[in-house]
Amino acid sequence: MNLKNTALQLLAFRPLWQLGLVVSIIAIIYLATAGPSHSLQITFSDKFQHMLAFAELTVLARLGWPQASVSKSVVALIGFGLLIELIQASLPYREFSVLDWVADAVGIAIGLAFARLISTVTRRWRHTLKHG
Repeated sequence: MNLKNTALQLLAFRPLWQLGLVVSIIAIIYLATAGPSHSLQITFSDKFQHMLAFAELTVLARLGWPQASVSKSVVALIGFGLLIELIQASLPYREFSVLDWVADAVGIAIGLAFARLISTVTRRWRHTLKHG
């Protein structure tokens, strides 16, 4: 079995991406609501962390549910970002941030572009494998 075929099988294994999305959502909820003593001390900026997290969520969602409409995926992810901000607004050690929500949206856009790239590459690989 060649490397392209193995990669295609992995990319087509939707339960892996679906599980990754669920685990990521749980981790993000925990990190977004944890008290100051439990938060990650990473050197990246807060906005970069938001963009990275939502880019990841978007890629996992698109690979896990490729048949879902892009607009519904975007609305669900934007809604998730808003939900996190609303929950944080009710916590004494967190706050609501429109800029965090904007960073989430930028991450979603980046994730959509990356998911499209993955889709394009896998389509080309399938074509190459079928037609030599």
